[in-house]
Amino acid sequence: MRPHAPSASPRPARRRAPRPSPADLADRLHSAAIHLLRRLRREDDASGLPAPQLSALSVIVFGGPITLGELARAEQVRPPTISKLIVELEAQGLIEREPDPADRRIVRVRATASGSKVLHDGRQRRVAALVASLHSLSIRDRALLARALPVLERVARGTQEHD
Repeated sequence: MRPHAPSASPRPARRRAPRPSPADLADRLHSAAIHLLRRLRREDDASGLPAPQLSALSVIVFGGPITLGELARAEQVRPPTISKLIVELEAQGLIEREPDPADRRIVRVRATASGSKVLHDGRQRRVAALVASLHSLSIRDRALLARALPVLERVARGTQEHD
């Protein structure tokens, strides 16, 4: 007679959470992005510049010398709005105008060293605020976020890659 093996209690079946729809993901991602940007925007107050000026300065610093028309399109505003912003940034010594080397009738704006410093200092403050938040996450959550970043970057760029 064989000894009777104790019966193993059956494991409860793991139920997978339903996969969220693209619409659900988009809604949650939109909300998270808005909340994150609002929180980080508090760090921009230290620059002393209003958000529209900081935004235009960012395009100028990272986009290189740019025409007023190109800047207006990038900022999705009308040319008179950009002209006013440029006058304000120029008065503060953050940008300067220069003639286009190929067509002297065209004026481009470029950031001064002061303008670049304002923007880079602001970026450092925002990144420092994120670092503080990331320190409070578990190692596992930070690793999960690191694995998700390439996907988020593709979504931000509008790149369509499928696994």
